[in-house]
Amino acid sequence: MINQDEAKKLKRIRFEQRFSNFEKAYMRLMEFLKEDTEHDVVSRTALVHAFEFTFELSWKAMKDLLEWKDGIEVSGPSTVLQEAYEQKYFKDTGIWAAALDMRNNASHIYNEEVAVEVEKFIRVQFKPLVSDLYGFFKKYL
Repeated sequence: MINQDEAKKLKRIRFEQRFSNFEKAYMRLMEFLKEDTEHDVVSRTALVHAFEFTFELSWKAMKDLLEWKDGIEVSGPSTVLQEAYEQKYFKDTGIWAAALDMRNNASHIYNEEVAVEVEKFIRVQFKPLVSDLYGFFKKYL
């Protein structure tokens, strides 16, 4: 049986590992945002997939940080996002909720109109949101 200090140390390690994966996905997303995804379907598809990975790792890293730093156990993206908002990880829960909806739309159906909508969302709303989260996470490393 592990004691509380060991458990907390393991949770910190888990957050650091998850952050490392998040950081790789985030950097890849930033690279795809430099591409002309508006006129290249293949690049747009890659951008949308990079968004999906980055979003998934975003909420999972939030979950790990909530468990390690705040001692709060939550599961599922909606409850994690709500709790992260309450703990002031970010200021606008509406954009994160929209990101969850966009991820769900993008990952369950591939439709060119949806892809264009997701692409615009990523560029205008998600990029600054996830960049702020990246900076927030870096404070805990």
